[in-house]
This record gives sequence, structure tokens and C-alpha cells, in this order.
Amino acid sequence: MSAFNDIRDYVGIPRVLSLKLAPDGSRLVSVVQSLNPDGKSYGTALWGIPVDGEPTRLTRSAKGESSADFTDTGDVLFTSARPDPTVKDSDDEVPALWLLPRSGGEARQVATRPGGIGGFRTAGQVVVFAADVLNGEEAAEEERRKARKEAGISAILHEGYPIRFWDHDLGPGHTRLFAARITEDRLEDVRDLTPGPGESLRDVSFALTPDGSTVVATWRVFLPRGEQRSELVAIDVASGERRVLSSDEAYDFTGPIEVSPDGSRVACSRERITGIDLSARAELWIGDLATGEGETHAADLFPMDLAWAPDSSAVFMVADHQGRRPIFRVPLDADAVRLTSDDAAYLSLSVSQDGRFVYALRSGVDAAPAPARVDAVSGEVTALPSPAPALELPGTLTEISATADDGQEIRGWLVLPAGASADNPAPFLLWIHGGPVASWNDWSWRWNPWIMAEHGYAVLLPDPCLSTGYGQHMIDRGWGDWGPRTLADLDAIVDVALARDDVDADRIGAMGGSYGGYMANWVAGHTDRYKAIVTHASLWNLDQFAGTTDASMYWQREFGEPGSERYAKLSPHHALDKISTPMLVIHGDKDYRVPIGEGLRLWWDLQRSGVESKFLYFPDENHWVLKPGNAVAWYETVLAFLAQHVLGQEWKRPDSLA
Repeated sequence: MSAFNDIRDYVGIPRVLSLKLAPDGSRLVSVVQSLNPDGKSYGTALWGIPVDGEPTRLTRSAKGESSADFTDTGDVLFTSARPDPTVKDSDDEVPALWLLPRSGGEARQVATRPGGIGGFRTAGQVVVFAADVLNGEEAAEEERRKARKEAGISAILHEGYPIRFWDHDLGPGHTRLFAARITEDRLEDVRDLTPGPGESLRDVSFALTPDGSTVVATWRVFLPRGEQRSELVAIDVASGERRVLSSDEAYDFTGPIEVSPDGSRVACSRERITGIDLSARAELWIGDLATGEGETHAADLFPMDLAWAPDSSAVFMVADHQGRRPIFRVPLDADAVRLTSDDAAYLSLSVSQDGRFVYALRSGVDAAPAPARVDAVSGEVTALPSPAPALELPGTLTEISATADDGQEIRGWLVLPAGASADNPAPFLLWIHGGPVASWNDWSWRWNPWIMAEHGYAVLLPDPCLSTGYGQHMIDRGWGDWGPRTLADLDAIVDVALARDDVDADRIGAMGGSYGGYMANWVAGHTDRYKAIVTHASLWNLDQFAGTTDASMYWQREFGEPGSERYAKLSPHHALDKISTPMLVIHGDKDYRVPIGEGLRLWWDLQRSGVESKFLYFPDENHWVLKPGNAVAWYETVLAFLAQHVLGQEWKRPDSLA
């Protein structure tokens, strides 16, 4: 039986989340997520992967482990909220930093903070880590946290914007960076490098120079009227002195950040600050660590992961490209060259010290992430043994394209179920990606088309305007023109898919999440060609959304001041009276990117208008649906709704929601 047939089997498949190469090149370490024994939640564990052997599990704890990386001597550092066995009655609730010796034995806690430890970087004997810290005296922080908890105080007083991020509240603590010297047993000489940063280090990306002397980090600059931008700073580890490395009023400097092995340069992503007529754009930026002078490389490629060549002559980079996410080699003095030629999507890059190989997680629309070794010259790919099983897919993947009304080629992936043919055409689903600046090119545990294929559907995964990997023009086409331009692109490629004899042009549905949900709502109000529409975490009333999302300043740059022309032109709710297609509305209450108000307003508007509809509500989920049981309920409800309206079957309430 396929793991895609029963959603309960699907949510139990182990998932490889990360990959790091040891300094001596002998092994990798990976964080693997799997279902906990209770079946209600996920846990994580570290796995060791020898480059010439079979994976072995390294850790076991109820709290799980994450953020694994190697020290220069080959020990593994990781974060975990597991209790410290050396402390009586220890029941830690926040992540601490742990060390797993290369020579074997039990992991030991090497650093802890009252607010927990987040990301970290290491070089030589220096470790720099991020931690959440309350304002005030550091020595009394634990007592102040305890006092707030015992007094039942959850209130947070804000004096600036923003106040939330994706699925969590900001404050009352702030992120700071700490430096320490690592010894066999603990971190010693722990120093606060960034006292009083406010929110400048929120969601910080940072890297450490190879000699451990300097931290390069993103630093938020808060501006009037709720605006902000991000610059790049260099912080001296010994003194804590901070200097601005690079700053530009027109750009944000963001992660990923990597310092060259010779310590002379830094590579990161530089993103253009958008405006009404200025679309999103990201480029690889490489700058001199001493002067801050730099330049951009690899135009039209949005950097997603970086790793330096050992001789500091080039950067290996992954970026979306034509429905794939290849590895590119970007020399300092020449144009970017595509290294991998397959259809895969790569992440978690590590380069061997001899420069011969790039190690990465390799995945794709038709392949879950697994370790791979790539020849740094030829691009030849060798699959490595994985801690997770290979999956047998219930169908095939093919590529299709169409020409839009303005002459632009629109391409996408078409998932076909096993057995689809002219004699047995498959019912059709249009699945619109989120973002909107994104691409269908990778495996998705959350939005998995193979579950739909297992149930007989052909699934189209198109990349319309605003998709990455097709040049800046593709993003410019849709900027400030979300609904009309995107719908025209979707119509063009849907027409091509429906013209196939193995696809049923009469039984069709559409679905999408986030921006894809926005487009699902737009489709509902501007065409009646679909039998059913599923809209998840969707934007409905743009004026309402733009003022309640967690990043209002970003959307205002594209849409303008509240009440401006674009809100009236692009908000799906203005076409409510045109909606006749049955709709399934799905939303999580903890979604701060697209707040629950969008789902509630859409649901009420559909109800008061008499549109046949259902509302699947998750009180404890965010922008995604991450808990195993809730994922089961999500897929079962979507499949039941589509079966009723696309396949013409009688409605059957999902067993998970009985």
C-alpha cells in the first residue's frame, strides 16, 4: 500500500531537514524529523552520515535536537530543550547548547540562557550564539522571567512596529549575540556582544570569520512611520565594537551570510526595497570585509543558500531557475555557471576542504530531500545513503508550457496519476503556489501533490507571473497586478493541460494557499470554469489584510497607502457577487502573516451570499498546518470536498472530524 493512500501513513514518513559536513570531510550530520510515539507530534534527532557508509542515529530525547553543526575539532554542537542530567530536578523548557563529542559518549550541556539559545556559529575555539534576553540586569533575568510567570503577566508593552512575526509574538525579550570560548566541558568567558539592541537583531542572520575574531550580522534599522531596512554590520568579538559594513537606503542586506575561508570577503543576499513601481529583486552581494565595498553577482538569481570554495575564489549558490533549484558556481571575476544539470532542487550546501565536492540535500517535486555529493567541477551527482526511506510515487511528473496573451512563456509541472490515459482521463486540479515571489520546484511535505495523485487527480503546478527563476521581467509583469495578470497566465497553461487526452476537462478544481489562496479567491470571483475551489490562509479584503498582517510596511510599499487605487483594483472581496463555485475555506487562528480575520470575513461573506461553502478552522495552527493530526484532517477534508464537487460523489464527513 502506498504511503500516500492513508494520510496517517504519510505524516509518519521521516523527513531529512538539514545537512552539514565535518571539517575533515569524513561524515555529515543531519537533523531528521519523525513522528513521536504518541502519534500526535513530531520529534527530531541527529543522524550521522559517513560519506562512505550507512547512516546511524546519534541522539534520542523526548525534546529533540536541532541546529546541528561541527566544531573545528569534529565535535557536534546542537540545540535542545532536553533536561540536563547533571542538574538535579532539571526540567528545561527552553533550548540550550549541547556538545556531542567526536570520540563518542553522551552529549553534555555547554551553555544555557534563561530565554533559550537560538542559532550559533563556531570557528576555532570561539562560539557565537543568539539568545532571547529581557531588558535590565542580566544577573536577575531568570528571576524576572519567573516573577512574570508567577504573576500571570503575559502583556507586552510595544513602542514600535512590528509586534508579531509569522506565528509568534515579539517581546518582551530581544535577541542578542553572545561570544564564548569552548572548552571540553562548557563554554567559558561568555560575553554579550550586543547589549541593548532593541529589535535590531530580530530574525538575525550571522556568520563568524574563520579566525573567530569578527561576527558579520544583519542589523535592522527602524525608520519613521513603521518602516525599516536591514544593513550589514561587523562586530569585533574581543571588544564588542560594532561598525557598519554596508548600508544602502535602497536595499536590505539579508541572509544567508557566509565569510570566505581567507577571511577577506563576505557573501550575502542584497534585496531591493520595493515600491509602487519597484518590484522585488534579490542578488548575491560580495563585499570586502575591511572596507565594506562590494558588488552584486549572478543577476536575476535569488540566492537561497551559499558556500565558499576553499580557496575563496568562488561562491557556490543555489537559486530558483526554470522550475528547478540548481547549484551555481559564481567566480569572483566571472559570470555564474550552472553546476548541476538535473531537475533537482538543492539546499544545505557544504564544500569539502579539498574543493572536490559539494555536499547538499537534493530534492525535487518528485523526490523528498536526501543527501547527495556533487562533483565541484563536472557537476556529477552521487546519491548518498539517507536516514529516511526512498518513496515510491503513485504517478509520473511531466513538464508543460504555454504562451500567455502577452507572449510570455508560462511553464509548470504536471503530476499525472498512475493509469491516466485517453481511455481513463484523470480529474484535474490547479494548485497555485504561495509567495507570490516563489516557484514550484521542490518537494513539499505541506503541499504535496502526490497525495492527490494517489486519489486519481492530475495536478498542475504552474509558475505564473511573480514566480522566481525566470528573470526579473517575470516578477515585473505581475507587480501591482496580482489578480488580472496572474489569472491570464494561469488560464493559458490550464488550457494546455486540459487539452491533453489523459486529463478530464470537465472535472476540474482549483486550490491554493497564502498568495495561492488569494488567487483561489480571485479565480472564484472571475470565472466559473471550476467545479470546486479550496482556499487556505487566503487574502480576501486587501485593505483589512494590509493593516493587520505582521509586516504591513512591506505590503504597503506595493499597494500604497490604505484606501488607494490598488486596494480597490486587486481585492478579491469586490467580486463576491460573482462567486457561484462551491468553496472550502481553511484558516489557522495563529496565522499572523495572513490573520484569521481574512478567513472569518470570507466565511461570513460566503454565508450571507448563499454560496455553498465549508470552513475548516484550526484554533492552534499558524500559516501552515503542522501537527500530524491536523494534517490528516486537512487532507481528508480537502479530498472529501473535491470528491463531492469535482467527482460528483456524495458528501462524506471525514473520519478525523467525526
